[in-house]
Amino acid sequence: MQPILPVFTAENHIVFNFHKKMILSGIMQNQFSQIINKVTFVFKKEIMLSVSLLAAVISLFITPPQLKLLHDIDWRTLATLFMLLTVLEGFKKERIFNPLLKMTEKIGGITGLSFFFVFCVFFSSMFVTNDVSLIIFVPLTIILFRLGNKEKYLLPVLTFENIAAIRGSLLMPFGSPQNLFLYSQSGISTSDFIKMMFPLWIFSAFLLAGFILFLYRKDLSEKITYNQTQNSNPSSAVSVSGNESSKKKKILYISLFVVVIASIVSRTEFWPFVTIGVALLLIIFDRKILLQTDYVLLLTFLCFFIFSSSICSNPAISEFLQKNVSGHEYLWSILLSQVISNVPARIVLWPFASMQNGLRALLYGLDSAGLCSIIGSLASVINLRLYTREYPGQGKKFIFTFTWISLVFFAIVVLPQLFLLLSLQVMPASRTLPL
Repeated sequence: MQPILPVFTAENHIVFNFHKKMILSGIMQNQFSQIINKVTFVFKKEIMLSVSLLAAVISLFITPPQLKLLHDIDWRTLATLFMLLTVLEGFKKERIFNPLLKMTEKIGGITGLSFFFVFCVFFSSMFVTNDVSLIIFVPLTIILFRLGNKEKYLLPVLTFENIAAIRGSLLMPFGSPQNLFLYSQSGISTSDFIKMMFPLWIFSAFLLAGFILFLYRKDLSEKITYNQTQNSNPSSAVSVSGNESSKKKKILYISLFVVVIASIVSRTEFWPFVTIGVALLLIIFDRKILLQTDYVLLLTFLCFFIFSSSICSNPAISEFLQKNVSGHEYLWSILLSQVISNVPARIVLWPFASMQNGLRALLYGLDSAGLCSIIGSLASVINLRLYTREYPGQGKKFIFTFTWISLVFFAIVVLPQLFLLLSLQVMPASRTLPL
């Protein structure tokens, strides 16, 4: 008996294709839904990225994008940040920080350890910029406080380090991007610049010491003992791989770090070639390290630069600043930095500053703006990111602690700085008029 085969009519074919399309559509919808959920999760987790991206999108509606926008973005800062983040990931992988961590083993008290890290940031920020000092010392601070079971003090100490980076770097012309820009534009000598900023710097050092002592006021001699499960040695924690790395890679990363710092301090115009060279060497010798670079932080900075450049290109906004900034640079630099951060604010306000006292007022304001909010200084954004990478979902906790401690510090320094500005009516250096 012959088997009865199904007869596929035109109607059967249509039904079959319909079910096939429905199944494929369901699969695509499911995949799309998974992508949306992942993106939503990332933006909920990365608060600053969400804020900066939203701000960038809104700014593009206020000022339609033009080719000039690409020119106005601070690519140099982004390139420098990329190199530093990547090279310092290599430092962690190769345990290059071990000698520094071994030094901390001799510090038996939590007060002394806090002084050590806070003032390492304070003094190093003058020479390697405030961003770099935080990128170096914040991860080490987290490691040591975690190993010593002193995480209850971690957020205040990280806030002190943030303040130390902002206030320590203000002494030198190359301590921060805003200092470097204004120093280059004004034509002021290095010695006059240092004299101008020294009162703020020395006062901040003593004030920071007072904050640290107040934190540990109940027991200034409180001891710190490192967790035995980490081989009783803080330096054993600085590694993401279990194998000892070759000396060649250590030499490579130390050499690259020196090159990057030299490019920052020398203000070389060949920074694109330095960036390409660093990237190529890493691709050749340790390409996996490029996967560990914090691209979320880089994207956050890019969004902030797009926002500030777009806003400042708006003719109505430029006209408003022309009429209102001169003579009120101190207030404007503090307030505007809370919207676009102090790095972009320096570019926006400088053309509208007065010739007589504008430089000093801008420097005092921009170097204090980061004490008011996270957005006030991009160094603070870096600090937040470094913390949330180790403690996911704890960003709000960081922002709360950072804000109230920094605001107290700001409240103490803001009026003395204003009185100093009012008492010094004549600038000690000529100012080059902007074109």
